[in-house]
Order: sequence, then structure tokens, then C-alpha cells
Amino acid sequence: MIVVSDDRPPEDNPPPTDSDGHSAVSPEPRDAASGVVETAPAVPDSDPPRRLRTLLLIAVVLLGLDLLTKIIAVANLTPGDPVYLIGDWARFSLVRNPGAAFSMATGMTWLLTLVAAGVVVGVIRIGRTLRSLWWAIGLGMVLGGALGNLIDRLFRAPGPLQGHVVDFVAIGWWPVFNVADSAIVCGAILLVALTVFGFEPDGTRHGHDDNEKTEETV
Repeated sequence: MIVVSDDRPPEDNPPPTDSDGHSAVSPEPRDAASGVVETAPAVPDSDPPRRLRTLLLIAVVLLGLDLLTKIIAVANLTPGDPVYLIGDWARFSLVRNPGAAFSMATGMTWLLTLVAAGVVVGVIRIGRTLRSLWWAIGLGMVLGGALGNLIDRLFRAPGPLQGHVVDFVAIGWWPVFNVADSAIVCGAILLVALTVFGFEPDGTRHGHDDNEKTEETV
């Protein structure tokens, strides 16, 4: 007589069991309707690093360069006695400017001082949540330039809030300017370009076709 055994061969690697003999391995979650195994959601990539440190570093470097060049200009140049570099096109010419960048709004020194202080506060507040490298560069340039001219208005003659900014670089027909003026203008141009092309301060970029945001590749 042939006897057929109902015993199943033992598994090579049986799952672990608890004290009651039940499997200790949690079953994979399945959708009740379709029976499809549900997988755990992927962990999203971490956000881009905040850029306040980069912003401040750029601002400090430009501020130091602006202050150093102004000190050298005041010590070596005489108002009304320019030093020509390339004919009449490029020269050093010391000017005390009571107005804004490139000698604009010369009769509103106190107002320009308050505006510069407001710009400094606003840039720092924006920089606390900034995640775009290019925005950090642009805002750092604006901050460094604003601080450079603000220091002149606070500490140079004729007095606080009325101080005249030291300008000393003259190119062609362009009004005399300094490092701070250049930083403000270049930073502002960069920020306008970033805005036009859809780059956001939070590190994302607006699509031009479907208006969806895609990650900025910087």
C-alpha cells in the first residue's frame, strides 16, 4: 500500500514567529479593492540650503572693497584735479555727492539715507528664507552697495543723515560713481533678469508654457 503524506517540506528560511506561533513579519499592505501591494511613499529630497550666509558674505566683501577704495581715493585725489587713465574717457575724479547713485536726487540726502536703511532691513529679512543662489548673489550686491553708501551718509560731513557720498570713478559721459553704486546697479539688473526668466527666491522656476514650477538648477 502506498501512503501519501500530507506533511509539507520545511521552508529553507521560515519566517520568525512569536510566542503564540504567529508570524512576526508584518504583511505588506495591500489595496482592499485591487489587491495591489502598496509601497511606502518616497521621501522627498531635502530643500535647497538657505542662502543667507552667501548673501552676507558677498555683501561684506563688497562693503570692504567700497570702504577701502574710498579711503584710498580721499587720501590721494584732489577735488577738481582728475587723474586720467585712458585719455579723457576713463579717469579718477574725486566728487562729494549729496544725492543718490550717479549724482541723482542731490537735494534729498536725508530721504535717501532712510531709503538706504530700509533697503538694508528688507534685504536681510528676505535673505532669511532665501534658497536661490542667484538671488543671494543679486541681493548680496544690493546690500553691500547700500551699506557702503549708507555709511557715508551717516558718518561723513556735513553730518548724520546729511553726509556726502565719495565718488571717484568717471567713465566717458557717465556720472562719477563708486564701487557701491556699481554693486547696486549690477545687483538690481541681475534681480530683474531673474524675475523676467521666472526664477524665484525660494529656488524654484515658473514654467512659461504650463505655469508649473520646476526646480531651479543652480
